[in-house]
Amino acid sequence: MDMDVLNMFVIAGGTLAIPILAFVASFLLWPSALIRIYYWYWRRALGMQVRYANYDDYQFCYSYRGRPGYRPSILMLHGFSAHKDMWLSIVKFLPKNLHLVCVDMPGHEGTTRSALDDYSISGQAKRIHQFVECIKLNRRPFHLVGTSMGGNVAGVYAAQYPEDICSLTLICPAGLPSTTDSKFIKQLRELQESNCINRIPLIPSTPEEMADMLKLCSYVRFKVPQQILQGLVDVRIPHNDFYRKLFLEIADEKSRHSLHENMSKIKAPTQVIWGKQDQVLDVSGASVLASAIPDCHTYILENCGHSVVVERPRKTANLILEFLAMLHSMDNNKKQA
Repeated sequence: MDMDVLNMFVIAGGTLAIPILAFVASFLLWPSALIRIYYWYWRRALGMQVRYANYDDYQFCYSYRGRPGYRPSILMLHGFSAHKDMWLSIVKFLPKNLHLVCVDMPGHEGTTRSALDDYSISGQAKRIHQFVECIKLNRRPFHLVGTSMGGNVAGVYAAQYPEDICSLTLICPAGLPSTTDSKFIKQLRELQESNCINRIPLIPSTPEEMADMLKLCSYVRFKVPQQILQGLVDVRIPHNDFYRKLFLEIADEKSRHSLHENMSKIKAPTQVIWGKQDQVLDVSGASVLASAIPDCHTYILENCGHSVVVERPRKTANLILEFLAMLHSMDNNKKQA
């Protein structure tokens, strides 16, 4: 083989080897960095832009896509210890001309964390209202979506600020009493009895505990490599003290049943989506909401756990779009009548 051609292959091989080796090194040594790059990439790929909004000395971090139009904007509230990027799996299946806003909840990710802040469900609802006013999202009524803790906050928001929203989607929301204890609730009771309440199953500090949490939250069994489990833990560990404080706050009597206490005040058309095999918050909560909210549409997803957004993103996105289309059609029929 000609030496010039041989040299060309050597140079090309070396050039390709550098990023490959860098990737392998990142995967083995800095898996948490890889996870951050993953979210950055998907935000870029899906057209989500990150912005900040300030209310006095308080900062909100959010991502958005599209502009307000004839269809309602959609505001999404994530769950406990998550962040705005958890919605990317659903954003992927939503039209690009919809105005979407995903905000980091109080104390999470890029939103201000203060020891003096009120992290009760009612306190978080007030903060989200401040955010809405900051970005003037309530110039027109918007559609509000919340999951788990975010669902609790979304329900209370709908009850306390009814003029802001036109419709509501609650995905496996917290804040409801249950006739049947979930696996998570049973685990908490066992930990309380053994005085090990600091070992909250939703706050992992080792790869093994992370794997257990994923099994608890998801019916679908994802095969997650050990290095990725380590990366997920590494990302969370600096925030675990805050997560413990937050969990105790929202599990306190003031917040534990906030949605239940406010659900009769919800007047907006409401959609409830729940995984039938939810082991964190029992699916019986769906019937509690259906019996209390006048215009409530309930969807129970088979073979799905608590992490509905991750396990069934396409189905969830389609249900939200169908719900909004139905409401739009009903509104048009009223105008024509």
